[in-house]
Amino acid sequence: MARNFKMNGTKLPLQTLINNLNAGQLKSNVEVVIAPPAIYLDQVRQSVRKDIGVSAQNAFNATSGAYTGEISPEQLKDIGIDWVILGHSERREIFKESDEFIASKVAHALKVGVKVIACIGEKLEERESGKTFDVITRQLAAIAKEISDWSNVVIAYEPVWAIGTGKVATPEQAQEVHAYIRKWLKENVSEQVAENTRIIYGGSVNGANCAGLAKQPDIDGFLVGGASLKPEFVTIVNSHV
Repeated sequence: MARNFKMNGTKLPLQTLINNLNAGQLKSNVEVVIAPPAIYLDQVRQSVRKDIGVSAQNAFNATSGAYTGEISPEQLKDIGIDWVILGHSERREIFKESDEFIASKVAHALKVGVKVIACIGEKLEERESGKTFDVITRQLAAIAKEISDWSNVVIAYEPVWAIGTGKVATPEQAQEVHAYIRKWLKENVSEQVAENTRIIYGGSVNGANCAGLAKQPDIDGFLVGGASLKPEFVTIVNSHV
């Protein structure tokens, strides 16, 4: 279960959210990871309870160098950050990150020992033209070309048309794509990877719709955006079945 704050929050409001999470009664069988803005990563790691993971929202595919504004996985490890979100649709669309570039970032983070939430998903026009599975295949194949060990990868399926729009894929729509992802992994990587890789859903998940989504057999959790800024995140965590 991942909580992506995106570029939201300042020091005191974020601490209030952390305090609420620290006090929450969370299911013990659900792994929780939160992703604050980069400038607050150290603050959050120091203040959030130790059973909750902390993730960066992005990282570069190099150890160091003349890459103004970027952060390396090695630097994340240095301050105790064990996760990073890569390939989010906002990185793909706004910053024009290609499948190949994202895959190289995934590979570098894993090599360093940072676990990855790898985001994939189609835009509205791609879904309406029947290209959803083509897009998913292309994005997965790029990652599979660069890595062999999937044990520290979580795949986040995010239909772009449902991110921040208030729209959400129906449980059946989400399950269909999750099942396809698992089938693709089985046929193109291995049956073991298909069985063991967690596939989570992201796209306007909230306290009202999480229970129906959580019941689907191939949805292993959520990547939560807007609702991550609200106390209802605890409800979403505890919706996991």
